[in-house]
Amino acid sequence: MTERGQASLDRGRNHLRIGSSGMVMHDGRLVIDFTETALPWPGQRLLPRRVTGRVELHPDIVSDGYVDLDSEGRHVWSPRMPKATAIVSCDALPGGGWRGRAYHDMNYGQRPVEQDFIGWDWARGNVGTGGDAVILYDAVPRVGPPRRLALRYSTSGTPDILDLPARQELPRGFWGVRSGVACDVDWSPTLVKRLEDSPFYTRACIETTLAGQRLEMVHETLDCRRLSNPLVRLMLPFRMPRRARPG
Repeated sequence: MTERGQASLDRGRNHLRIGSSGMVMHDGRLVIDFTETALPWPGQRLLPRRVTGRVELHPDIVSDGYVDLDSEGRHVWSPRMPKATAIVSCDALPGGGWRGRAYHDMNYGQRPVEQDFIGWDWARGNVGTGGDAVILYDAVPRVGPPRRLALRYSTSGTPDILDLPARQELPRGFWGVRSGVACDVDWSPTLVKRLEDSPFYTRACIETTLAGQRLEMVHETLDCRRLSNPLVRLMLPFRMPRRARPG
């Protein structure tokens, strides 16, 4: 995505548009159209490249629930589509796109996350092939106890609350971000594939075990202390283009 100024923003109850990309709720599905510029990146491309496409999310389960992530209620998380199907079409993908399992949530707050959190781990996966959706949230606020959540969605938007075992460490990324996930004491989590590795954020495919059941999950870690570091902020434009004027 491209960071843009406020003049490039248009939003309403059912839509959000930032510059030439946007999303809209239509007939119960979320439709995302994007036209963005991919910056040069070692091992991927030498020159900037325009990327266009569409993502359609068709929900199997819809939820209107939300969770306060901090004791003051300044930061809220809402898993809007805990279980869904994605249809992706994009000129930069082999074969023009793909179809597979998907998920959609949203976070919103009254002030930047780095003011109130040290960081968090999040993970989402399915039990078996296309089974129940399991979502883990392990947030560490700057003030107060950790906020640990484990939700299991079966056929409705009301989840079952699961007991969480202790957090176990995952391998650090290239930049040294410390990651972890809940895992049964007799098992160890496994890093399957690293998807994103930056000075303050990582995303990966992992395996963990909860209540004796092995789960494949997409996992992310956000280190808010690093995000607030002035040196890290100077590096952001090299990974994400910025455009102050509308367009």
